Amino acid sequence: MKPDSPSTETLGPGDFTSVLERNINILRERRQRDESQAGLQDRLAEAITRFSGSMVFVYLHLALVGAWTLLNAGLLPGIAPFDPTFVILATIASVEAIFLSTFVLISQNRAAAAADRRAELDLQTNLLSEHEITRLLSLTRAIAQRLGVDEAHDPSLDELEQHVAPEKVLEKLAQDENETDTRGDGGR
Repeated sequence: MKPDSPSTETLGPGDFTSVLERNINILRERRQRDESQAGLQDRLAEAITRFSGSMVFVYLHLALVGAWTLLNAGLLPGIAPFDPTFVILATIASVEAIFLSTFVLISQNRAAAAADRRAELDLQTNLLSEHEITRLLSLTRAIAQRLGVDEAHDPSLDELEQHVAPEKVLEKLAQDENETDTRGDGGR
C-alpha cells in the first residue's frame, strides 16, 4: 500500500497496534519527505533558527560580548581598545537581530504551512468520522426498530442522524466571530 493512500483494510482482533504503528510510520515518512523537499534556503533558515534557539548560542554570545566588553573597556592590560564607545558592537548586534528575526519568520512560515496541512487532515478525518458515525447510528437505529426496541423511536435520534454540513458550521463560526469583533471584546 502506498503511504499516502487511505486505508480501507478491515481490522481483525489485536490489529489496533499495527494500524497505530502504520499511521505513525506514514506521518514520519511524510514529514521526512517534506523536509527533504525543502529548498536550500529553507533548510539553511531552519538550521540557523534551531542554532540561535539553543543554549550554545547563548553561551557563545556571552563569551563574545563579554570578551568584547572587557577588551574595549580597557580592562585587559596590554591590549588597546578598538571600540571604546561600543558603536561597532551595537551595529553588529543590530544587523544580527535583523537577520535572526528574518530567519525565525521564515521558519515560522514553514511551520505554519505544516500546521495548516495537519489542520486540514484533522478536518477531513473528523468529517469522515462524522459521516461514518452518522451512518452507524442509522444502521443501529434500523436494527433497533426491527427488533422492537422502544429507544429506536427517540425523537432526538432524528437530529443525530442528520449529516453535519461543514459549510453551515463555517457560516455560524464566521457569524459568531463577526459578532465578537463588533462587540470589541476580542473573543473574551
